[in-house]
Amino acid sequence: MLNETSTLTHVDELAEEMVEFLRQLVRIPTVNPPGENYADCANLIGGKLKEFGYETEFITAEGLPECSTRFPRVNVIGRKRGERAKPTLHFNGHLDVVPAGEGWTVDPFAAVVRDGRIYGRGVTDQKAGIAASIFAIEAIRRAGVELVGSVEQSATVDEESGGFAGVAYLAANGHFRREAIDYVVITEPLDYDRICLGHRGVYWFEVLTRGRTAHGSMPFLGASAIDRMARFIAKIETELKPQLKARRTRMPVEPEAARSATINVNSIFGGQPIDALQTPCVADVCRAIFDRRFLLEENFEDVRGELIEMLDRLQADDEDFRYQMNDVMIVHPTMTSPESQLVTTMAGAITSSIGRRPPLIASPGTYDQKHFARVAGIEQCIAYGPGILNLAHQPDEYCEIEHLILSCKAMALGAMRLLG
Repeated sequence: MLNETSTLTHVDELAEEMVEFLRQLVRIPTVNPPGENYADCANLIGGKLKEFGYETEFITAEGLPECSTRFPRVNVIGRKRGERAKPTLHFNGHLDVVPAGEGWTVDPFAAVVRDGRIYGRGVTDQKAGIAASIFAIEAIRRAGVELVGSVEQSATVDEESGGFAGVAYLAANGHFRREAIDYVVITEPLDYDRICLGHRGVYWFEVLTRGRTAHGSMPFLGASAIDRMARFIAKIETELKPQLKARRTRMPVEPEAARSATINVNSIFGGQPIDALQTPCVADVCRAIFDRRFLLEENFEDVRGELIEMLDRLQADDEDFRYQMNDVMIVHPTMTSPESQLVTTMAGAITSSIGRRPPLIASPGTYDQKHFARVAGIEQCIAYGPGILNLAHQPDEYCEIEHLILSCKAMALGAMRLLG
């Protein structure tokens, strides 16, 4: 208990330094797309890790199409060995942020501090989590506590676009693997007083409907691909959505409405470019991307199969209905056991930090746990970090400094209790 008290005191003493480091992170606009300034941000994080006694390594996702000379996908990993190599606790955060967008009342990359909050794009999602985990372990070091197990920290890229040049690449190339890592805490902002156990599955797919072009004054001589796509969307609205709403998961997904399966039209395009000079033609091609979120209890082949069955029925009823369906992204649901060592220990640490037991939730969307679980094979993985989930991707995104400090304390206590 004396060690824990001393460590928490050092978190408080480090708070100003932690806030300043977070502001430095926010001031680097690591905007994805296209993937700007990743190397600068990775170097800042790597420099801080080296200063705090880590062995650091920079890994660029060479060979991936999104990794270019102009926009290199640079990841950084820091390793700090304890008295023994194992157990190993790994903290991960993503350094990319979504575009700022409109509606801001402050400069989104100035890291303004006001009324106990830090404002900026990516401060909640999720650069605050990176700062909190780094300073949690530094507080342990400055308290003079020697950990038995080892700690790793990583800042990875492209989580906002799927994480394939980040965690997925590192796992596929052996940097993250179950033989070396026992526990993973992803510092996503699922609210500073909750633990996220996992997430639903996602199936992005493209549908192309094909028709037959004709003069726009005589559309009866053609077959509109847009009309055919509209019929498919109408069936989704009237037939599929009611069925999906009735399917419920046992996962503690928040918000509660997301415990049902869902489908959304991400984008649609057909006919002539809308801003181009128009000519009277019946559209012969229409393309749409759909976002189907599926449950732990659903079989993926059944998820895909019911969509194909709907399209086949439309085709059987209309000889001019022709379609092509392509997979875009498949992410299977994942959830860490609530009874696992990582969950129970972190729940106790959060309780000690904030004074109340954290709810155990699951995320409606996906994050990099999918790659730690499916590619690296690491079973004990959660998301926990500072920040209010509903502020992610919003204008005037901010993080409460109090939440940053409390999360840092919980991470420090969790690390000490997990690693000895």
